[in-house]
Amino acid sequence: MIKIIPAIDIIDGKCVRLTRGDYQTKKIYETDPMSVAQRYVDAGIKRLHVVDLDGAKARQLINDEAIKAICSVKGLDVDLGGGIQSDRDISKAFSLGVKQITAGSIAAWEPARVIKWLSEYGPGKIILGADFKHGKIATSGWQQSTGFDLMTYLDDYISRGIKTVISTDISKDGMLEGSAEKVYSAIKERYPNLELIASGGVSCMDDIMKLNELNIDGVIVGKAIYEDRIGLNEIREFIESC
Repeated sequence: MIKIIPAIDIIDGKCVRLTRGDYQTKKIYETDPMSVAQRYVDAGIKRLHVVDLDGAKARQLINDEAIKAICSVKGLDVDLGGGIQSDRDISKAFSLGVKQITAGSIAAWEPARVIKWLSEYGPGKIILGADFKHGKIATSGWQQSTGFDLMTYLDDYISRGIKTVISTDISKDGMLEGSAEKVYSAIKERYPNLELIASGGVSCMDDIMKLNELNIDGVIVGKAIYEDRIGLNEIREFIESC
């Protein structure tokens, strides 16, 4: 059964959402990320996807306090993306209580470093962030397109030991118009043993159920929860039914 993984995106220590990765569309939803994390735990959630959006732009971790506060919530595993660009950043992330890190931009621009991390920390600690627009990998808070083909990119990293991928269709992120089902289905068909986490566009429980039917392992949900398109009671009922 698919895992529902709420997203907490952070700017200036606050919970925000962007539309299609555009920082100019920032909307603040909550000022206390820790209390948001606690509400998710109370609904039965066991895993969170946290993104330091300031860090993604600055190319280093910025929101240490907020990240540490979220990680202090009991019963929750946190994976962190955004701003993890150096050995110092990854060490700091784990010291803050993060269980896994998502290597996004760094995986595109410095693959040797990410491969070293895979060797040092193991594939259970390193998630590949394969965010794409029109089939091409995008980096730096989605502000740059690399020109790298999504499937070729996945081929390379999976051959090097990556076991988990979070993949966001940037064109759908924050749009509440449904997810990139065809893309995720193609990835899962190509790599049936890959833990694939879909992200972007989820607007309702039906979208989640469609991904579940495709045997997608997890789904990241952000704006749909903040805007009550998906209620925490619905999430609780879904988890209890699994």
